[in-house]
Amino acid sequence: MLTVAPLTSTAVAAAMLDETRLAILRRLREPASAAAVAAHLQAPRQRIGYHVRELERAGLVAAVRERAHGGLVERVLQASAASYVVAPQALGPLAADPAAVADRFSTAYQLAVASRILRDLAELRGRAERANKTVPTLTLDTRVRFPSADAQHAFATELANAVARLIEKYHDDESPKGRTFACAVTVHPAVGTTTPNEPSPEAGAHA
Repeated sequence: MLTVAPLTSTAVAAAMLDETRLAILRRLREPASAAAVAAHLQAPRQRIGYHVRELERAGLVAAVRERAHGGLVERVLQASAASYVVAPQALGPLAADPAAVADRFSTAYQLAVASRILRDLAELRGRAERANKTVPTLTLDTRVRFPSADAQHAFATELANAVARLIEKYHDDESPKGRTFACAVTVHPAVGTTTPNEPSPEAGAHA
């Protein structure tokens, strides 16, 4: 089972976005029968069975084994992933486009860039899976607490200058074997409670 799966199909996303089906997928993070899911959700078996079949048809649920139960053969099911994200591909022409946002300092632009990242990663992961390869990535995720607006502005300026220097140092238009990477750095107020003892930056390279 995947840890996170992007949904790139409009039909598949639509098949999942139902309160009952979300509850079923949450329960099926661990293998279980449709009858066990119905008992867990305290819902009629027939109703849960219908939703399970629709989720199977969309590829979001699959049978992992069969077992004898009460004189019958019962299918044990599991969700295709522990969690999901709806990729912009599923939204078609309604997907956000950074080029359509004029204000580069707005949350709208930041959302559009985040949307583009989801779109690209979904596409890259699909290609990598078909080729049995991994995608080289780098993720920096941390928190920084500013004592003042001036410090926040100074940090933003220094960060932008540092990234510009690195790009100037390593960018090479001439290398015939070069590979272009997308680099997006975003900063926004943290959501939730923060403390002075924030975690140090963490970097991960994975598919």
